[in-house]
Amino acid sequence: MHLPAAQPRRSIYYPYQVFDAAPLPACASVVPALVVGAGPIGLVTALGLAQQGVRCVLIEAERQVSEGSRAIVFTRRSMEILQQVGVAKAVVAKALPWRFGNSFYRGQQVFRMEAPHSDDERFAPMNNLQQQFVEQYLLEAVARQPLIELRWGHKVTALLHNGVEVTLRIDTPQGEYSQTATWVVAADGARSTLRQLCGLKLEGAAYEGRFVIADIRVDLPLPTERLAYFDPPWNPGNTVLMHREPEGLWRVDYQLPPGESPEQALQPDSLQARIDAQLAMIGHAGAAWELDWCSVYSARALTLPDYLHGHIAFVGDAAHLLPIFGVRGANTGLQDAQNLAWKLGLALRGTAALAAAPQASGGLLGSYSHERVAAAREIIDEAGKSTRFMTPPTPGFKLLRDAVLSLSLTQDFVRPLYHWRTSRPHAYADSPLNAADDDNAQFSAGPPAGSPLPNLRLDAADGALADPDSADYLLDALCGAAGGSFGLLLLGDCAGPADPAPGNPALAELRACVQRWRERGLRLQVLTVSQGVTKSTGQSHVADCVLVDSLGRLPGHLGAVDGCAAYLLRPDQHVCARWLRLDAQRLDAALVRALALI
Repeated sequence: MHLPAAQPRRSIYYPYQVFDAAPLPACASVVPALVVGAGPIGLVTALGLAQQGVRCVLIEAERQVSEGSRAIVFTRRSMEILQQVGVAKAVVAKALPWRFGNSFYRGQQVFRMEAPHSDDERFAPMNNLQQQFVEQYLLEAVARQPLIELRWGHKVTALLHNGVEVTLRIDTPQGEYSQTATWVVAADGARSTLRQLCGLKLEGAAYEGRFVIADIRVDLPLPTERLAYFDPPWNPGNTVLMHREPEGLWRVDYQLPPGESPEQALQPDSLQARIDAQLAMIGHAGAAWELDWCSVYSARALTLPDYLHGHIAFVGDAAHLLPIFGVRGANTGLQDAQNLAWKLGLALRGTAALAAAPQASGGLLGSYSHERVAAAREIIDEAGKSTRFMTPPTPGFKLLRDAVLSLSLTQDFVRPLYHWRTSRPHAYADSPLNAADDDNAQFSAGPPAGSPLPNLRLDAADGALADPDSADYLLDALCGAAGGSFGLLLLGDCAGPADPAPGNPALAELRACVQRWRERGLRLQVLTVSQGVTKSTGQSHVADCVLVDSLGRLPGHLGAVDGCAAYLLRPDQHVCARWLRLDAQRLDAALVRALALI
């Protein structure tokens, strides 16, 4: 019998709550989707499925949120994903935003990283917040969503896959039961039970270096910036990282010398001596501190070669294990969750749009694995460079790293090698869902096909928005009630030819095309941009929402020619087609391709 911990986890800053274990279901009927794991990735996946109108069961082996800080840095792209599922406002209110990173060698600052940012962006490049708080806010969103049933204290022990659906054997404090689902999402973390039950192996490299994570409460008069110390006197040849967290906490990561076991490293005397030495090195010898949590991790760069196994989809650490250098772990997993949720949701909803070509469901879901495996491999390539610099895996790499460290004291040209290649959204440039005959190549600016639409600032907005008080950014109109829908963004009089006939029949055809897709069950929101306070455009009567850009910045940001452009956005806010001139036939073809109906 599965008996998860019933006592709240110890913390000096976070009030852990133990949730009641869910009772055995009275009737374990087949559910459309079953998500295993209620960490950030599983929670976002479940919320994304609910936005698509899909009922799902979410199970979690434990009865409380995660222990320790774990993921603490959430990128701008992750904030946009969290906005789409309705929790970004709570995260922003608690998180510490930042954009600078500093690298030190022998007491000298040798590199300062500056993440790009402008006043046109809603979110800071990086936002520090302990994972427990993010999970708490996501759980609150789940509680507001009637399509999600969360079962605490339910642990998967076995599975049976018959090629059509998946049956899981689940153990609970009340006993065992079986639950069948059309699709199962494995969001059960680095030690994924489902990955093991499927006999799947991760591919890639595991690095020798081990790091201690220690969350300490200490008063340090330092800004919220990433601090990296190479070859410090108290830890020769190794690396130390520091991050400020909310609630007066600091995260200290320090590399262990070869041969030291995790058990030795986590002894109180060892932790005391090393943290004291680090505080002394940065000029705060004798500062009083209190330990909240500590753990040991190794840098790994591994991925499954395919994220679909029958009717089981893998997301987050269940699909890949990535080095934390560059804040890649949770941020990559959130992109997995957003990508999978809309595709699985559409396939399970059985809309007429997909029913017209039953084989298309496999094609659409297949694009999830195609896109996200490519993203993981790109990250592994970049993260490998950072990891080999942080923790050289061979004497040869160490010799090169030490040479860079030494030269960086006097030579500017080597200092960019300290750059830790921060996590960024993957551009699905080769996605099979991108339009084949749009005007992508003719644009001189703006996000190309496969890239996410930037969340640019507007002066005002009007339309069906969840929170009008904060609705002054481009992606706001694609969140809230419209979250998870396709978006068609029209700038200027882009419908039809460059010199439309009186009355512009192309507009009527475009409106009819949109209506046909809606009648087939596709959620498609049309947005137009007005460049004046009158909130009017040539095709405003086609729009569900009119965005006001009174300073006229959007056309330049989005590469419009003579003020005209059109963008088709997938439900995960990535561009799948863009045009300088748009007609109903081109829109129809792009939607067919975006839904993998060909």
